[in-house]
Amino acid sequence: MGTGDGLFVCNCARHDPQTFFVGIDANRRPLQKISEKIHRKPSKGALPNILFAQSAVERLPDELEGVANEVYINFPWGSLLRAVTIGDESVLGKLRRICAPNALVRVLVGLDDERDRTEIDRLNLPPLSPDYVNARLVAKYRKAGFEIIETVSLPPAALPELHTSWARRLQRGSSRTFIRIVARAMG
Repeated sequence: MGTGDGLFVCNCARHDPQTFFVGIDANRRPLQKISEKIHRKPSKGALPNILFAQSAVERLPDELEGVANEVYINFPWGSLLRAVTIGDESVLGKLRRICAPNALVRVLVGLDDERDRTEIDRLNLPPLSPDYVNARLVAKYRKAGFEIIETVSLPPAALPELHTSWARRLQRGSSRTFIRIVARAMG
């Protein structure tokens, strides 16, 4: 969810050719170029195990119901950021709808109190920490059909293993707080 330029999805598909990946983002523009590349000839880097779709999390296609074994939400922004950090049960419910039983949802949020102040204020976001997640979000995620099984703070040095464009950008000179939440879709 929130694939941005699609690099993370392409890396996943390249490393696991037996799995089909769907990258979803509300903004069509960053998906156009990568969508053309994945449908080229195999010798030119085609990835037949990917589909990119334009959709907001609030309006996910019915065709995706129950198909996801894993959902990655790396560095969400806008309504998706708000939904995962305040526990918006409506949006979390839409995410649950696309998940197969026991699917994992992996959320990675990285906020800088100073640089991201405008977005934090616009979305009325609380300070994010493992304590906040445990005190406020566990019950909201559970009500939406997810059990939070892990909440950790990550140092910026852990980001390159994600192989995303944003991870590389955010790692340099960052004073961001990085929180990873892993939740399991309940039967």
